[in-house]
Amino acid sequence: MKNKLLLLAPLFFGFTTLLLLTLSGNVKRIEIPKPLNLKEVATQIQRPKKVNIILVGDTMLGRSVLIKAIDKENNPNYPFLLVSDYLSGSDLVFANLESPVISDCPRFEHGFTFCSEPKMLEGLAFSGINIVTLANNHILNFGQKGLMETQKNLDTFNISYTGVGNLVIKEVNGTKFGFLGFDFTVKAPNESDWNLIKESDPLVDVLIIGVHWGEEYKDKANKYQREWARKMVENGGDVISGHHPHWVEDYEYIDGKPVFYSLGNFVFDQMWSEETKKGLIVKLTFEDGKIVNQELKNTYIENIGQPKIVTE
Repeated sequence: MKNKLLLLAPLFFGFTTLLLLTLSGNVKRIEIPKPLNLKEVATQIQRPKKVNIILVGDTMLGRSVLIKAIDKENNPNYPFLLVSDYLSGSDLVFANLESPVISDCPRFEHGFTFCSEPKMLEGLAFSGINIVTLANNHILNFGQKGLMETQKNLDTFNISYTGVGNLVIKEVNGTKFGFLGFDFTVKAPNESDWNLIKESDPLVDVLIIGVHWGEEYKDKANKYQREWARKMVENGGDVISGHHPHWVEDYEYIDGKPVFYSLGNFVFDQMWSEETKKGLIVKLTFEDGKIVNQELKNTYIENIGQPKIVTE
């Protein structure tokens, strides 16, 4: 005589009960754990994945930074050795590239003519920086030829660039992020600038704008920065990442959109003052196109061109 298997009360009280009738006439009770809740599983599968985006400020790979990294250390990764672990853990890292990248870059330790050489882009890629804005007052230090060569070199290292009248779109985990760059250090925004923001907005879920503006060596944004920031938001900007003052400035939210007026120096060689050694890293976490977390990290350049994360 074979054992008889009786199935009773399926899913009763959260489990399935099996009664097993043995040859000896005894009944054994076996409880099987409750099956997966398919609705809960579907919800987890459909839940949007988080996306981390980092913003950093002025990144100048020329002058004494170039000399230190290439001529003295023979290591293009040198500027980023102390921050790359933090940066590379994010999906996208957006910086202001403050120097054209050209072959046969002459060496300058002083002065206001910046350039770097293609090998330094190895360090930029190593750091996790994968998008830069070229809209600043130094990118044309070697003219249009220098700008075109910079773009070509960035392409070689798969580093995207904006700030030349173009929108960069990056799709991560189903969310489209757009990046624009503007230089308002020598001119005010015009109608074509506002139109570019307005036309870019419907093409992406989140529009991030890098903007070169303000007054150097100030810790507060001026009235023009504040006015232009509000108009950027009104035209579709979701996040504004500012630079140029070489100091960290204040930040605020305009209609719920974060505006960082200046992130200060990230990689630079202005070692002559404490404030020019400081920078701010902003890490924004998005879920379904919305900011769900904001993390701020202070940086300090203790050695020429090499920032490190510090607590203050």
